Amino acid sequence: MKFRRQQRDSFRISLTPLIDTIFLLLMFFMLTTTFNRQSELKVELPEASGNSTQPQEPIRILINADGEYAMNDWNHALVNTQLETLERALRETAGTQENPSLLLSADKNAPHYAVIKAMEAARDLGFTRLGFETQTSVTKEQ
Repeated sequence: MKFRRQQRDSFRISLTPLIDTIFLLLMFFMLTTTFNRQSELKVELPEASGNSTQPQEPIRILINADGEYAMNDWNHALVNTQLETLERALRETAGTQENPSLLLSADKNAPHYAVIKAMEAARDLGFTRLGFETQTSVTKEQ
């Protein structure tokens, strides 16, 4: 007698519906999540008051090609290029002004360390409004 072996049906779980369900859940969570913006800065804007104040003239630090400094114009050139001398001149020029703006006007051939030294002096004295003065190039019309 010949007995036949019955073949067992192999049970396979189809993964396609499972993958589809997981993908749909992933899309749902991604689309409903609220994102926090970490790169935003919280700025407290000043309120306008009824009386207007005259804008302060910025303090100018002039730097020539040799790395020498002057305050506001070349008639007020500093005696040396030491950081302490520059800080003393800035303190005297600022006087009692509250948070004055500072403009660095450096010659295009001025050494970089001279500009950095002026920025360090401003930082050490607590100046927060610092800018660079530039000259626009003039093009010749033909």
